[in-house]
Amino acid sequence: MTVSIHASAIVDEGASIGEGSRVWHFVHICGGARIGNGCSFGQNVFVGNDVVIGNNVKVQNNVSIYDAVRLEDDVFCGPSMVFTNVYNPRAAVLRKNEYRTTTVKKGATLGANCTIVCGVTIGEHAFVAAGAVVNRDVKPYALIAGVPGKQIGWMSEHGERLPLPVEGSGKAVCPASGKTYVLQESSLSVEH
Repeated sequence: MTVSIHASAIVDEGASIGEGSRVWHFVHICGGARIGNGCSFGQNVFVGNDVVIGNNVKVQNNVSIYDAVRLEDDVFCGPSMVFTNVYNPRAAVLRKNEYRTTTVKKGATLGANCTIVCGVTIGEHAFVAAGAVVNRDVKPYALIAGVPGKQIGWMSEHGERLPLPVEGSGKAVCPASGKTYVLQESSLSVEH
């Protein structure tokens, strides 16, 4: 298995790209980037120097992954979604020493055209709806929608909405995987 890089892509010397990854048209990957195995980068993607990306990450067209962004395994970045790395940018004020780290945990989905304001952590298997603006941490399995983003429900690891309240207690079975999810207060976990 090898890395597939389209002729129009630019991969700077020093970049680390794992086996089986695919880099499509007009992508630019900077030299300090660390990318795992089996990743896919759609047309017009930018990956900065101080970026760490896990295995099996899918980045759709027109996404820029700026310095201080960390994507764990199995993250999905929808078309034209946005990361930031400076909280209060000004063109005339240099703030490269103020980058805030953004972490997207294993299995999370970031929908098309959503915006992730820097300095937040998106929990494992969380699901950010298309167009949402996330400006605070997101719990594992949480379904976030709106501007600003608010939790409106829960999602299974398979990407199915679970019939549970945002807070309280209860159990739900994912119709696709058969896994049982347990809600206790405002935290969801998989029953073992």
